[in-house]
Amino acid sequence: MLNKSPTITTNSNQNLEKAIQSNHGLWTQWRQYLHANPETAFEEFNTSAFVAEKLESFGIEVHKGLAITGVVGVLKKGTSSKSIGLRADMDALDIEELNTFDYISKKKGKMHACGHDGHTIMLLATAQYLSGDVNFDGTVYFIFQPAEENVAGGKVMIDDGLFEQFPADMVFGIHNWPNIETGHIATRVGALMASNDTFEITVHGKSVHGAMPEQGIDPIIIGANIITQLNMIVSRLINPIDSAVISVTQIHAGRAWNVIPDSCVIRGTVRAFSPEVRKHLQHHIINIAENCASGFGTTSTIDYNLLYVPTINTPETTKIAIAVATECIGSDKVHTNIAPTMAGEDFGYMIDEVGGTYVWLGNGDSASLHNSKYDFNDEIIPVGVKYFVNLVETILK
Repeated sequence: MLNKSPTITTNSNQNLEKAIQSNHGLWTQWRQYLHANPETAFEEFNTSAFVAEKLESFGIEVHKGLAITGVVGVLKKGTSSKSIGLRADMDALDIEELNTFDYISKKKGKMHACGHDGHTIMLLATAQYLSGDVNFDGTVYFIFQPAEENVAGGKVMIDDGLFEQFPADMVFGIHNWPNIETGHIATRVGALMASNDTFEITVHGKSVHGAMPEQGIDPIIIGANIITQLNMIVSRLINPIDSAVISVTQIHAGRAWNVIPDSCVIRGTVRAFSPEVRKHLQHHIINIAENCASGFGTTSTIDYNLLYVPTINTPETTKIAIAVATECIGSDKVHTNIAPTMAGEDFGYMIDEVGGTYVWLGNGDSASLHNSKYDFNDEIIPVGVKYFVNLVETILK
């Protein structure tokens, strides 16, 4: 772990820009340390300790243990009951890193391939600055979340009492985004990212010699029919105006050349931007799996997992976010009607609870997210800090 750093103190001659200039190198060092020491879902013990130690060194009240490795810092100034939550995710991915720089992952098969190391440092840097002689009236909750990838650690934090213990009026988050120009900010009112659900359909057949198919029930043929019908849901059962994706990504059946197997397993992912469309997709997938199997004289078992809700930015907070971003970096670098993505993000659970806004921060012409050669662009740390700080100073005037 790196040595403690002093809390930033400000006066009339030391504004945010000056603080950023003098600390950007240190924040970059922190980020690259986290990059070299990645930890995956609910195992972010070193990362959590690093965050807690830094917050404590800034004189910020620290709470640990939500969702196992989650950390919440509390900073209150003035007398107002107003509050704001700022969130960063901390976890890495199970990917073997192929970069060659000095701070490459030290853990085989794990790397920060989504930039959560950068998100963590932008929020830590914001906490460092705000803990100094900065005027605002209210409470800031610095939410450091584990397990964003695949297992919805944000929902686990909520279920563990996040907003009961730390009742933020609204919550804001940032995700870096490759192929948006470096340092630009993009967002939109409404759906920014899709829901993320999975399904597993097991077709139960009757195994028989491959030369005598009439004596059994072929689950592969039934599975093929199910897949064909699943691919008709979006084009024929969902309003063309609504966006949705159903992708079959796995088929598993049999091991022998000459044996029709007992079962066929079909797995896939389902995406939508609205809760209503999400429900329709689930209903149609289950209905097709059951009825198609029944039509061939057998049954199917469906395991349908509702993972991430859509990330739907609320209008009021998004208006504030756009105004703040424009003030920070100029209107020419703020994109207010960016096309949404079918990728999922568990920040949607936090927005559903208290309202809030998610923005994308341009990472430049980098490798894509979840790529073995991806790296967070340290040049955008100051932009994230400016945005978070100005949100606090605007909302908690």
